[in-house]
Amino acid sequence: MPSSRDLIRPPVHKVLTKLTLPMILGIIAVLSVSLIDTYFVSQLGTEHLAALSFSFPVTMSISSLAIGLGVGAASAVSRAVGANNKEQAKRLSTDSLLLGITVVMVVAVVGYLYVEPLLSLLGASNEVLALGARYMRIWFISVPFLVVPMIANALIRSVGDAFWPSLVMIGSALINIISTPILIFGWGVIPAFNIEGAALGTLFAQVLTLFASLAILIIRERLMSFHLPSQGDLIASWRTLLSIAVPAAAGNMVNPLCIAIVTAIIAWFGEKSVAAFGLATRIEFFAVIPMLALSSAIGPLAGQNWGANQVQRVIEGLKISYWVCIVWAAVLSVLLWFAAPSIITAFSSDPEVTNQALLYLRIIPISVWGYGIVIVAAAAFNSIGKAKVGLGYYIVRSAIFYVPLSWLGAIYTQIDYVFIGIALANVLSGLAIGFYSIWWLKRLHRLNLLA
Repeated sequence: MPSSRDLIRPPVHKVLTKLTLPMILGIIAVLSVSLIDTYFVSQLGTEHLAALSFSFPVTMSISSLAIGLGVGAASAVSRAVGANNKEQAKRLSTDSLLLGITVVMVVAVVGYLYVEPLLSLLGASNEVLALGARYMRIWFISVPFLVVPMIANALIRSVGDAFWPSLVMIGSALINIISTPILIFGWGVIPAFNIEGAALGTLFAQVLTLFASLAILIIRERLMSFHLPSQGDLIASWRTLLSIAVPAAAGNMVNPLCIAIVTAIIAWFGEKSVAAFGLATRIEFFAVIPMLALSSAIGPLAGQNWGANQVQRVIEGLKISYWVCIVWAAVLSVLLWFAAPSIITAFSSDPEVTNQALLYLRIIPISVWGYGIVIVAAAAFNSIGKAKVGLGYYIVRSAIFYVPLSWLGAIYTQIDYVFIGIALANVLSGLAIGFYSIWWLKRLHRLNLLA
């Protein structure tokens, strides 16, 4: 009988369900933090909401770097597990954490020192720039405590355990959600920290998450080695990890970087349009949770089956995931058509902000199946060691379709054309990448059978 963590023998749909459902809860918890932060910061004023919107591409870029490092680690470890090489899996897990700590410390220091020029480059100015810098300085201090748990949780998922990572994510989110309003507005002897309170809540939660994730990784999963490798072995291990992590991180960073460019384009229409775009995209990220969970689930499935030379199961996993994305987009578009007005007005009472955010959520949701196909395909190809192909998928969607079509929409001087451009980018990239990814794997499978 297959074990509960066996991803190679049970039916593919059951494996995806087992890995996806816990991650839906975990991702809901994580994205709830962003939504809650947005809600409470919006109570401080439109300038504060705009400042948070300008910071969003930066925080997403750093988070994408962490995701990329986690993807590199999980890809190598899951393939080692699929090949039944437990010692190699343990060595790669340990070396990936050492690599992550080294990288994020550099990023945190540079980001802290150059936060104002960075936000200015995105289009922030005057009071909005000052507010954004106050928030981001504290956020950059929390970066090491954000990245290490993300890598640790990716490693735990790579061996087929999605329950504990999701539990850690839920716990971290609850702490963040409880502490954020207290730190923003003050309570009892705790002073009001204003917009900095949102960043302090994140810092507090991530410190606790760090210890929880490492405890699970070391004690429960036993995926850490306490024997120091030789310099040559460490460099060889880092080279293996970086061959996946660098393209994967770049791929994950393409989307937020292009969001930053589109944010700058939308800034042509004024700060209220930026606030509306930031609000709507946060709600959108919350709404596409099932697809984000699928992209987390497809990685361990693809990695372990690739390591066991079960290519057909990878193909089957992608097909199932693509159909789930299509069905969810249809359901989502109906839900948001009716619910979006109530959701938006809970975050902003400014008529211009609410109208533009509502327009976005009426146009975009029916197209998000294309975005879902892109992130699922990229996650699968990262996990099988084809991270450059995964990077190509993100470039096709974001750099070739998303930014140019948004810019074309903006030259008509109407914000709704920008949103139509984004929807077209989702559809075109989803069709192209969905068909290509399946064709590529089927071709490889036929070549393997002939060999």
